Amino acid sequence: MSYRTHFKHCRLSRSIAITLLSLGALCLAPALTAQDIPLISGAVGFLTSTTGGNTSYFPAVSPVLVAPVGQHLLFESRASILGTVEPQPGAGYDGRFHVNVTYAQANYFLNSHVTLVGGYSLIPFGTYNERLTPIWISALQDAPLIFGIGNPGTGVGTGGQIRGNIVSNENYSITYATYISAGSTDFQINSSRDVGGQVSVYLPKQRLEIGTSYGRLLETDKMNAIGTHVWWEPARIPLKVRSEYAHGPHSQGYWVETDYRLSQFHGANSFVGRMEPIFRLQQTFRNSPDPNDELPAQNTQRVDFGLDYHLPHEVRINTSYARQFSSANSGGNVNIWETALIYRFLFPTWKGKK
Repeated sequence: MSYRTHFKHCRLSRSIAITLLSLGALCLAPALTAQDIPLISGAVGFLTSTTGGNTSYFPAVSPVLVAPVGQHLLFESRASILGTVEPQPGAGYDGRFHVNVTYAQANYFLNSHVTLVGGYSLIPFGTYNERLTPIWISALQDAPLIFGIGNPGTGVGTGGQIRGNIVSNENYSITYATYISAGSTDFQINSSRDVGGQVSVYLPKQRLEIGTSYGRLLETDKMNAIGTHVWWEPARIPLKVRSEYAHGPHSQGYWVETDYRLSQFHGANSFVGRMEPIFRLQQTFRNSPDPNDELPAQNTQRVDFGLDYHLPHEVRINTSYARQFSSANSGGNVNIWETALIYRFLFPTWKGKK
């Protein structure tokens, strides 16, 4: 499942998307101080994907609105304006246009240990859904194959969360997140009825994080999903190692991803230092048929090799090649070539008063 597919699943009408992104900040303007100016960030990108010799094009804009109100309240939302130009057998190309709201939520910081979240929020299962789906963060274009385990439907819940830090000191910190989501089959806001949570332990000296996640789907077929993740970023070298394992009632799998910024060679702004090689290995194992979890129908292996290049002024070029191995019933073995040109932006909505 790619983040392009994720955007299509949580599609909203154009007017509602624009309303959620803009009216929140404008209506709050009288209550904001100079230090509480809403910010708009995000990215503009042009993406391509070639699978089995067929190339598709995806121009995209993904803005994020963050509007603080005082010291305890924060409104935030992320959207996607995505174009899809795909080849049609014997009929050239077909183009479509989507406007999606990925999430729209309010955060109330009760104290240093508790934050209350309400609205349309990303489900905190694993790490990819909350941390790596934005196009300006993800090193590879496609989401891991196991993304659908623990993230039913759109990977977004309509309801509330309680999250925060249990304890934090120089040796370790423990964070948690719990959520409850109401079921909704509305075209504009689609979510499943489920509950779950996550607990993570971070060791700052080792720069190591270990966590576990749990989700329970409360629809007609009640199902459990469990997952674990390990992240490691050593202090002395610009290396990142990320991994997840997830187990659902009908499938299980894992992914391991590493990337290394070559900034130690003549500095981060040198020709070589701007390069960032990426490698991801992943496998899925099908226990029984399930047309709804969006994982491959058969056991599948995939290897991704990527090379990102960091240009000045927050511009990045992503390139990757993947080889996917599966049975003929699941499409067989295919080559996947992907490229992306991404520009990251950040600016205040208006000037603050001095």
